[in-house]
Amino acid sequence: MNDAADYTKSFAARPQPLTLEQAARMTPPTRATDTEAQIDVPRMRAWRLNRLREQIAAHGLDAVILAEPLSIRYATGVRNCALFQMHILAGYLFVPAGGPAVYFDSEPGRSTGSQLETIDEVRGDHLPLSYMFAGARQQEMARRWAAQMGDLLKAHCGGGARVGIDRIGFCARQALADEGVVPVDAAPVLAHARKIKSPEEILAMNLTLAAAEDGMTRMREALRPGIAEQELWALMWQATIEHGGEWLEYRLLASGDRTNPWQQEASSRTIRAGDLLAFDCGTIGPFGYGADVSRVFHCGPGRPGEEQKKLYTLAWNEVTHNTQLLRAGASFRDVIAARYVQEPGYGDQLYPCLMHGIGMGDEWPVLHHSPEHGEHYDGAFEAGMTICVESYVGKVGGAEGVKLEDQVLITESGPIVLSRYPYEDSLLSREI
Repeated sequence: MNDAADYTKSFAARPQPLTLEQAARMTPPTRATDTEAQIDVPRMRAWRLNRLREQIAAHGLDAVILAEPLSIRYATGVRNCALFQMHILAGYLFVPAGGPAVYFDSEPGRSTGSQLETIDEVRGDHLPLSYMFAGARQQEMARRWAAQMGDLLKAHCGGGARVGIDRIGFCARQALADEGVVPVDAAPVLAHARKIKSPEEILAMNLTLAAAEDGMTRMREALRPGIAEQELWALMWQATIEHGGEWLEYRLLASGDRTNPWQQEASSRTIRAGDLLAFDCGTIGPFGYGADVSRVFHCGPGRPGEEQKKLYTLAWNEVTHNTQLLRAGASFRDVIAARYVQEPGYGDQLYPCLMHGIGMGDEWPVLHHSPEHGEHYDGAFEAGMTICVESYVGKVGGAEGVKLEDQVLITESGPIVLSRYPYEDSLLSREI
């Protein structure tokens, strides 16, 4: 299976498979129903595993061994204590370019994995690779693990296999090399697999966005003088969990003087009348997909000041202008060259990046504000990529700042904004 056409032939859940444009405008139900189309989750899992296998081969590898929980979920659909496994290695997954996917874990990971069509074999002889569980025996466990992986590689990939690994740890990586295996970084394989989304993935992303927009509405309605930043941010968490979501990536909510400079986390600060409230939702919702959208509210009573409106409008200008640059085939360098440039005095505290990818959280690529940036790399946008377009506007030493961001799908016919939460009419002056 090599492309979207093959993928659509593999499953016949719908008489006419969705296009990306159709998926971008749909928010499917999530509860059991026999009268409405829902997300075809097996189709979504098959698409992702196929994308991964294609990229394993495209990067000249024979297999990947994954321990990062988001990588395992992308490849198979398994979810097992993801936040815990982000700092304590537990389960791991073997995926060859051609051959069986083999998953190692404890319960309940094995129970989940045994129900998924993406996993050919679930094994309970997993070995502890983290120091927490292996202690002084960590190197011994790593050698046993490397032998275990070596057996799989010989059986399904032959001798001299080249294997991609992600966050597996120093001891395990060294032990694998000692087994005669050539370990390389799996990050490029994963990034280029994940960059193109299927219509089903867009549906899943829309569910996360809908949950985040509910959280935004709850915060907007609760905003009043006297409420604390953390009280408001709790409403975003509540909406995320109630909708079947999983976690928030960060605590980026600030008010008043704490909006400048940006990237201050939610605190116990009491919000006062006339303050701007800025936030970056960063939620991981149903099915593990991310919503990364930023908005700014004005806390009444009273009307926004002229400087507040100018900050807001300049940020809106930047997001809307740069969104229109997202065309299939456009190079990163060309988009950077055509970017919106803030007027003097308002572009001295730019957001760290111009835009970035998103899927199961933030991902490749990242575009900086100049091709001369020390971390710039080249590339091109493709249909099926989902991109977050960023803006922060705040004078150095200014009283406040504005952070805005939209989530955008690139299609062959142009960009489609997936984030639907409206901008604030009271703050927006389109004449600037």
